[in-house]
Amino acid sequence: MNQNTSKVGVVGAGVMGRGIAQIMAQAGATVMLHDAAPEAAARAVESLEQTWQRLADKGKIDAAEVAACLSRVSAVASLQSMAGCDVVIEAIVERLDVKQALFAALESVVTPTAVLATNTSSLSVTVIAAGCRHPARIAGLHFFNPVPLMRIVEIIGGARTSSQTLDTLRALVATTSHAGVLAQDTPGFLVNHAGRGYTTEALSLVQEGVAGFEVVDSIMREQIRFSTGGFRLGPFELLDLTGLDVSQPVMESIYRQFYEEPRFRPSVIGAQRAAAGLLGRKSAEGFYQYPAKGAVVPPAKPASVARPKSPAGDAIGNDGIPVHVVAQDHAPGLASLVRRLGGRVVDTIEQTEDGGLVLIAPLGEDASGFAAQRRLPAVRTVAIDTLFDPGESGCVRRSLMPTVATAKGTLQAAAALFGSDGTAVSLVRDSTGFVAQRIVAMIVSIGTEIAQQRIARPADIDLAVRTGLGYPLGPLAMGDEIGGGRILRILQAMHASTGDPRYRPGGWLRRRAQLGLSLLTED
Repeated sequence: MNQNTSKVGVVGAGVMGRGIAQIMAQAGATVMLHDAAPEAAARAVESLEQTWQRLADKGKIDAAEVAACLSRVSAVASLQSMAGCDVVIEAIVERLDVKQALFAALESVVTPTAVLATNTSSLSVTVIAAGCRHPARIAGLHFFNPVPLMRIVEIIGGARTSSQTLDTLRALVATTSHAGVLAQDTPGFLVNHAGRGYTTEALSLVQEGVAGFEVVDSIMREQIRFSTGGFRLGPFELLDLTGLDVSQPVMESIYRQFYEEPRFRPSVIGAQRAAAGLLGRKSAEGFYQYPAKGAVVPPAKPASVARPKSPAGDAIGNDGIPVHVVAQDHAPGLASLVRRLGGRVVDTIEQTEDGGLVLIAPLGEDASGFAAQRRLPAVRTVAIDTLFDPGESGCVRRSLMPTVATAKGTLQAAAALFGSDGTAVSLVRDSTGFVAQRIVAMIVSIGTEIAQQRIARPADIDLAVRTGLGYPLGPLAMGDEIGGGRILRILQAMHASTGDPRYRPGGWLRRRAQLGLSLLTED
């Protein structure tokens, strides 16, 4: 433990405060824990003793370490007891007036060299510090719940925070098992800011009627295949886990604080469901129902794969489906996939007239617009998402999308063909960018904007998002793996098709994609 951070005060003995006290004590700091509620700090110390004892029972620490950690933590009845602390961390209610009052009180207690840190997740560090006499020593130290397991900490400098204050907090975090990342004082800081692409875009997809909750979740869990894996939870499973009473205010707050930046536009669905008390697991019902503790989300129903019929009324087998593949430079293996599944690849569109289909693979475009621009027969056209290779051996789900004019039999034929090897098939309504393309492109887009605004270093953005949100990769690494040029192409097409500025690609992405550079490249 650094001698300048050997005594740490924690104000607030709730879940976050207890977690912070735990990791600080385990790192060797002397910790004083205070709470305005009588006996709350004492109960928190008792809870910590039980936590350490459970760790000992599991063999993760020994009895001597339990005793040592416990000896370093004490419950104190007043803020005056924080007088000798090198750092004081507040983890109290998320209200600006209450936090400002606490910091004003702490300033009159601690030494002139002591650092004061806020664990706020949504309030501006600059605004909190504005009411203090010495704002240079005020900074953000944002931990994530549960603190002992979420091993990432955002270190946030306000407009007047000194570099010495940030250095002190970096040194403090370095003594723990957590990684500290520096971030500017912006709405949502780093992790909550970057998280807007996943859930906010998913809500927009449902609001637009593209697909239901279960379909979106299944696609994001099962179709996404980065080198490190996929998303463990779909966006609506994640919202149910965190609770809409937490997530919806964050979405609205970040949108307002960024002066209604379109990339962060919330959905009316979230606001309505929060108002209805459909909060998620904590209320036993959210986007899914949780009738019993530990209930799991049901899998999405598979798409219909009924055999289509020809105009003569005869059933068409997979080997009888003529497929004209509209060649795309980003999906060179489609024809081979069709053949492997038993389809009959034909050279001309005319050869598909008797129950066949025209297969397209748009990036960022909708199927109807793609067909219209290329003068394809919309009634026989079906699109397949190729963001991740649908013919790859690890593929367990494929997404298909009709035009608004596609015949039902043609769509059924496509579903039958692409599900014939046992792979699940999701059908979504015509939209720009399918489901996976839209959500992944928005995650990357927002990540590149965070880099462009110099809110944090590119490597720190990826580290914080991967650790704090549990994504398979950070947003910049996601873009690199898919290809910056492909992400740019998807965003440009969605922007051109919808006119919605939320999809406009930023300069960081555009310049690196044009030069073929990694999105992690600093300038």
